Amino acid sequence: MAEEHFDVLTKSGEKTGVSKPRGAIHRDGDYHRAVHVWIFVESTQELLLQLRADDKDSWPGQWDISSAGHITAGDPSLISAQRELQEELGVKLPKDAFEKIFVYLQECVTNGGKFINNEFNDVYLVTVLHPIPLEAFTLQVEEVSAVKYIPYEEYRNVLAKEDSAYVPYDVNGEYGKLFDIIRQRCQVNNEARSLSLQKQLQRYSPVTLEAKLTELSEVDQKALGLIVKAAKIMDDIFYEQVWNSNPALRDWLKDHADASELDKLKWEYFLINKSPWSSLDENEAFLSTADSAVKLLPEATKSIAGWKGLEYRAAFPVTKPPGSNFYPPDMDKTEFTLWLNGLTEEQKLAATGFFSVIRRRSEANLDAPLSDHLASSTKKKPDSNSDLYSIPYSEFYRPFLTKASELLHKAGDLVSSQSLKKLLHSKAEAFLSNEYYESDIAWMDLDSKLDITIGPYETYEDEIFGYKATFETFIGIRDDKATADLKLFGDNLKLLEDNLPLDSVYKSKDVSAAPIRVIQLIYNSGDVRGPQTVAYNLPNDEKIVKDRGTSMVMLKNVQEAKFEHILKPIAEITISKEQRGLVDFDSFFTHTICHECCHGIGPHTITLPDGQTSTVRKELQEVHSAMEEAKADIVGLWALKFLITKGLLSKSMVESMYVSFLAGCFRSIRFGLTEAHGKGQALQFNWLYEKGAFVFHKDSTFSVDFDKVEGAVESLSHEILTIQGKGDKNAATLLLDKYCTVTGQLKTALDNLESVKVPVDISPTFPLADALLN
Repeated sequence: MAEEHFDVLTKSGEKTGVSKPRGAIHRDGDYHRAVHVWIFVESTQELLLQLRADDKDSWPGQWDISSAGHITAGDPSLISAQRELQEELGVKLPKDAFEKIFVYLQECVTNGGKFINNEFNDVYLVTVLHPIPLEAFTLQVEEVSAVKYIPYEEYRNVLAKEDSAYVPYDVNGEYGKLFDIIRQRCQVNNEARSLSLQKQLQRYSPVTLEAKLTELSEVDQKALGLIVKAAKIMDDIFYEQVWNSNPALRDWLKDHADASELDKLKWEYFLINKSPWSSLDENEAFLSTADSAVKLLPEATKSIAGWKGLEYRAAFPVTKPPGSNFYPPDMDKTEFTLWLNGLTEEQKLAATGFFSVIRRRSEANLDAPLSDHLASSTKKKPDSNSDLYSIPYSEFYRPFLTKASELLHKAGDLVSSQSLKKLLHSKAEAFLSNEYYESDIAWMDLDSKLDITIGPYETYEDEIFGYKATFETFIGIRDDKATADLKLFGDNLKLLEDNLPLDSVYKSKDVSAAPIRVIQLIYNSGDVRGPQTVAYNLPNDEKIVKDRGTSMVMLKNVQEAKFEHILKPIAEITISKEQRGLVDFDSFFTHTICHECCHGIGPHTITLPDGQTSTVRKELQEVHSAMEEAKADIVGLWALKFLITKGLLSKSMVESMYVSFLAGCFRSIRFGLTEAHGKGQALQFNWLYEKGAFVFHKDSTFSVDFDKVEGAVESLSHEILTIQGKGDKNAATLLLDKYCTVTGQLKTALDNLESVKVPVDISPTFPLADALLN
C-alpha cells in the first residue's frame, strides 16, 4: 500500500505546492496540517477521549483527542475531520456538525529525535446533546484501543498535572482555548445575555417606512404584490449566501422565539443582522453553537436497542467566514490562484465573475444539500485537475430563481410602464440565464413611478476577493419633484471627471451622464443586514460602467430617518457649539448624492504597467470595497466644492457641507472597522485630522478648520484616485493599515455617543409591503 502523502506548508501555514510521504515529513520536520475532532456532551459536560493503540508511532497507549488524523495531500480539512471520525470511531456526521474553533500549531520532537512533528491542527468541536453509548462506537483497532467520557474540567486538570496516562497539551497556552470555549457555554448567565442583547438592539432606532400608493394604478398595485413576493425570495438566497447553515439557524430561532425572553431577543437581533454575527461589532458572534438547532441522526452510529440515535447541535464558526458561502470555508488565496492559473480565459472570467460560486469536487457527494432549496449542481464537470470548480448562480440557486423569475414575468405582464415591463421581464430571464447585461441596461433606463431594483449587485460579503455579488431588492415610489431637482448632478459627471485631482493618464475618457432617481422606500430585502442603505450607485459591472456609466437611486425617507434619529443627536454630542447649527439635512442629502455620483467617475477599467487591461476591483481585491467607499465619500466632498466654485450650487452650503460631513464621520465609523463604509470613513477622518482640517477641543467636541479642509480633501482625493488608477493593492493596504484605526480623540467621541445611547442606525418596518404579503 502506497505511503500517505501530505502537503508541505510554510511556517505560516500556507501550501508550498509540494507534497511528501508521511515518513519523510516527520523525518525532515516539514510543516503540515492535521485535524483534531473533540466530541463534547452538552448534558453531562464531558469530553470523549480515545485510547491510542499500543503500536502507534507517537504517544502509544495514552488517552487523547476523540479523533484526529493528518490531512492527506489535496484534501480539504473538513472532509478529513469527517473521515477520521468515521474511520476511527464509526461515527458518520454531516458537515454542519463540525465547528472549527481554532488552529493549533504543535511543534515537538519525540522518539529520541526520530519523530519531528511540526503540525498545524484544525481543531473541531462536535456538540452532542447526550452521551453516545460506548457500544455504539465501531473502533478502528489499528488506531484506537478504547474510548471513555471524562468531565471537561477533570480532563483539564489531568493535563495541567502532566499525567503520563494522557497525551500532553499545554492548557495554559494555545490549547487552553478549547476549555475556555466550553466553559463559556456551560456557565451562561441568561440574565446577563439578555441585557447584552437588549443593549445591542437599542443601537437601532425603530422606524416605519412607507409611501402613498395612490399614484399607482390598480394593476400596478397588483404587480407590486408579486414583486414583493419575489423580493422575499432574494432574502432566502441572501441567507444562503452569508453562510451555508444560515437558513437552518434562522428557522430554528424563529420556531423557538416564544420559548423565553432571551430566545425572543436572539431572534430579533438575528433578523437585523441576518446571521449570528453582529454587523456593528466587527462581525463578532452574538450566538454560539449552544444556541443552534438540534438535529437527530438515527444512523450516525451502530443502532442500539432503546437508544433513538445521536442528537447534535448544528455548528457555526465563531468567526464569520471571510468568503461567506461563495467559496469552500477552508480555501485560501493560494489554492484559488493556483487553480485559476490552470483555467482557460473564459473559465477564469466565470471563476472571478460576479455570478458564480466556487465548490470542491471532493465535497460534492458527501452530504445531502443543507437546504431543500439548494440546487443540485454536483454533476458539473471540473474546470481542471484541481479540486475546485465554479457553478453559475443560475444553476446553484435555480429553485429560488425559477420561482422569482415566474413572479417577475407575471408582474411584468401587468404593469403599465413599458420601461418597468422591460426591466421585469429581462431580469426574470437573467435569473435563469446568468446573463445580466441587458437587464442592468433596462434598470438604468427605468422611467416608472414604481421603482424596482432586484438581483445580485454588491460584493461586500466577499471579503476574500470582492468578486461575488449578493442578491438584494429595493422597492420604492419615485419622488418626481426631488428627482427633477437633482438632474444637475448627473448632467455634470463629465465635467467632474475632467477636473478630478488626478493625473490625466488615469482619467476615464468616456463618462456618461448619470441618471438619478429619488424614491420613497417601501420595502427592501436581501443584502441589507445591519446598517441600512441610504443610496446606491449601480451596476458594478465594469463593462456596463464603461459602456453606459451608472445610475443612482436615493432613498429619501431612509435618509430623513437617519438624519433625525442619528445625525442630529450625534451633532449635539460631537460638534462644537459654534458649528453645531451648521449640520443640516440638505447638506447631508446633497453629499450623499455626490457620493453616489463619484462611484461613477475616476478609474474603473485600468491599464497595468505591463500594458494589460484590468479593473480596479480585480487588482485591489478584498481592499477594493473600503477604498471605493472612501473615494466616493472624499471625492464627493471635493465635487461639492467644485460645483459651488463653478456657480452650480449655492455658496451658502460651503461651511454646512464640511461640518455635516464631520458629523457623518462618527455615524459611519460606528458601523465598525470591518465594514467597508466604516473602514473608509475612518481613513478619511484620520487623514483630515492629521492635516489639521478637523480640530479637537477640551470639551471633547470637534470643529472644522475652514482654511485647511479644502486642501486636505483634495490631497486625500488625489491619493486614493492615484492608487486606484495604478491598481496598486500594496499602496491601498498600507494606506488603510495606517489610517483605519480608532485614535484617542476619535475614541473619546465614540465613547461619549455610547454613554448617552445615541442610536447607531435605524431598524425599518414596512407595513405596506407586509400587508401585500398577507
